Amino acid sequence: MSILVDRNTRLLVQGITGSEGSFHTQRCIEYGTKVVAGVTPGKGGSQHLGVPVFNTVEKAMAETGADATLMFVPPAFAADGILEAIDAGMPLVVCITEGIPVLDMAKVHRYLTGKSTRLVGPNCPGVMSPGKCKAGIMVGEIHLPGNVGVVSRSGTLTYDVVSQLTGLGIGQSTCVGIGGDALPGSTFVDILGLFEADQDTKAVVLIGEIGGTMEQEAAEFISGKMTKPVIAFVAGSTAPPGKRMGHAGAIITGSAGRASEKIRALSQAGAAIAPSPAEVGLTTQKVLGTP
Repeated sequence: MSILVDRNTRLLVQGITGSEGSFHTQRCIEYGTKVVAGVTPGKGGSQHLGVPVFNTVEKAMAETGADATLMFVPPAFAADGILEAIDAGMPLVVCITEGIPVLDMAKVHRYLTGKSTRLVGPNCPGVMSPGKCKAGIMVGEIHLPGNVGVVSRSGTLTYDVVSQLTGLGIGQSTCVGIGGDALPGSTFVDILGLFEADQDTKAVVLIGEIGGTMEQEAAEFISGKMTKPVIAFVAGSTAPPGKRMGHAGAIITGSAGRASEKIRALSQAGAAIAPSPAEVGLTTQKVLGTP
């Protein structure tokens, strides 16, 4: 079993005919993902990469049964693309787009309230269920099917950690990049809750970074509701206060956003802390007790 996506997922790609959408859709198809539709307004009725293209998400869902969408829509139009998918009743929206204005995402967050759609991203690498489905931009070859969940704010560190785990023979149940923006569609707590409920996920690796209080919220969840071991690493220990470090969400505001405070909270909650990004795999191996 896996969370969010599996081998039965029927994926729709918004922005399929653009250069980025084309490239990554082809990689998803090669991985074995069931890509059943694409959406590019004005190109409905055509085919791209052997996939039927529609003008709207609603029509694509009605004709193909798509139940997840992967978005490669430019920043200026991405929020509208998310809203369109929500209005169509799409269960899962994975938005890769970087640079969506915060005000646009604030409106999306408000609109999501009470809706059945789950949003992952924006500014994220997507979701991967190894051996089953790739709904994102991660390299499929570094993943190995197994029972360790991975959730991360950092795309690059996700790839590094997954590669470490695979190199040690530790497979993954699902890997979720929640993105580094200030207003992500899904938080650590959201994804930890899914992993806790998944019978085939035996442990979770959490990759945090400076900025905000999402890691402290995760620590509270781990302490009160998580029964499975959590291995954590928080990037940004050497970042100077007040300076943005890459992600829009990775800016320290007061002491709560500092790596030291996040590490302290996670450690007190019972998470095993990896001392460096290069030791996440080894720390996980130690927690699992595998040779």
